[in-house]
Amino acid sequence: MTIEFFMPMVPPTMTHQDKQLAVKKNGKPVMFDSAELKAVRAKLRDHLGPHVGDIRLNGALRLMTKWCWPCEGTGHGNGEYHTDKPDTDNVAKTLKDAMEDVGAFAVGDQQVASDITEKFWADVPGIYVRLEELT
Repeated sequence: MTIEFFMPMVPPTMTHQDKQLAVKKNGKPVMFDSAELKAVRAKLRDHLGPHVGDIRLNGALRLMTKWCWPCEGTGHGNGEYHTDKPDTDNVAKTLKDAMEDVGAFAVGDQQVASDITEKFWADVPGIYVRLEELT
């Protein structure tokens, strides 16, 4: 079984790696989400919402995402690979966290056994998501 959709939006550039350090607790640093990172996760949750259905995938999953940033005014062409920050592993983690927040699609992001993340410049910005059960 597969869930597949496109979320038209300007993808966020702030990621899971942008957590802030709080005061040490019992000698250990404590990390927390900044207001900006909370806003990014809320934006992702809002865009995921319309794609939440009754289907929840089970077992091992493959998550494929294609992050498409607007190429207008950048000098980059449609479909050209995006090699600037943010890093693919960081955007994937932020999206997986938001997917888990909405409590849909799967039990949890630990089910993702295969993760394919690509970044592009695009005339139509957004995030393509394909989540499929592996057999």
